[in-house]
Amino acid sequence: MKKNPPQQFQAHPWHGVSPGEDAPAIVTAYIELVPTDAVKYELDKETGILRLDRPQLFSSQCPTPYGFIPQTYCGVQVAKRATERTSHKELEGDGDPLDICVLTEKVITSGNLLVRAVPIGGFRMIDGNEADDKILAVLESDLAYGEMQHIAQCPSAMVNRLKHYFLTYKQIPGEGKRKVEIAEVYDRPEALEVIRQSFRDYQRLYGKAAPAASKRARRGSLNRK
Repeated sequence: MKKNPPQQFQAHPWHGVSPGEDAPAIVTAYIELVPTDAVKYELDKETGILRLDRPQLFSSQCPTPYGFIPQTYCGVQVAKRATERTSHKELEGDGDPLDICVLTEKVITSGNLLVRAVPIGGFRMIDGNEADDKILAVLESDLAYGEMQHIAQCPSAMVNRLKHYFLTYKQIPGEGKRKVEIAEVYDRPEALEVIRQSFRDYQRLYGKAAPAASKRARRGSLNRK
């Protein structure tokens, strides 16, 4: 009797995709939305399908492709790191995978794709009493941004645009000012540490670890200083 071939299913972008064997030095990032999107897309955590979260009611568009690092979670360890490095007390993680913005000179027309990205820094964002870090990365081998190793090398105008986006995209006129702040802008070494802590939070919650990084990734170098 002829057997039917095994069913093939698309991997869940959060749980079924590896963050990469060189993580955290180089990570696989799942992109949810791109700068041209007039609506906000977000991964449905249960199904793994990209869904329309809400229309962009006001002129608020992320200036870079934006998504998250698979098999990460902003929980106890990420919140503890934020508490240690800011004046805030008793912070909690926001309960989502770790967000990432990926700088590239190329026009990416839609989300729901995976890219390899090199972290160069990040924002220690505090939303209410929740740690909501944003990792800033460059697309691997990108012609314009690919040689960047540290956030200080990123054009200040782009950093400011990203800061403005994250400080304002949840503000709705007439509903009062939401308490959001960027408590720290950090460089590559701290970004790598935040990613490591998010791996630990994910393992603690879901009981499985991200793939072990290679020796050169653990050095956090890949010929980078």
